[in-house]
Amino acid sequence: MTSGTLHAITAADGPAALPRLNGELVFQAPWESRAFGVAIALHDAGAIDYEVFRSRLIAEIAAHALGHGTGEDGSGYYERWLDALQHVLVEREIVSQAEIGERAAEIAHAWAHDHGHGHDHHHDHDHPDGEEGE
Repeated sequence: MTSGTLHAITAADGPAALPRLNGELVFQAPWESRAFGVAIALHDAGAIDYEVFRSRLIAEIAAHALGHGTGEDGSGYYERWLDALQHVLVEREIVSQAEIGERAAEIAHAWAHDHGHGHDHHHDHDHPDGEEGE
């Protein structure tokens, strides 16, 4: 990415402006910074055009604001970022909506079975759904 493009992304104002606190980018959770990084990496690789993504992001923010308010505190911004990114990736046929759904289900399943043990989930104890050490 050229420094001009990076500056344009991080300095954007208006509805697509990145959440900031004291001038620094703000991420409320690790997945938000990952979603940001994925979009930037896809742009760097030439897979997505940032202006197309930005336009979609603005549309997602506007659509969400109609039903849920503006979210002046920045909450929900990266949910809209992710929605916009997924839309652009599907539209460009980089991934399908089915692939996104399948991967989301895999992640949700893994999170549901992650008990914070810090290792693979191969040990004996009962699971509420009857699965054994998947």
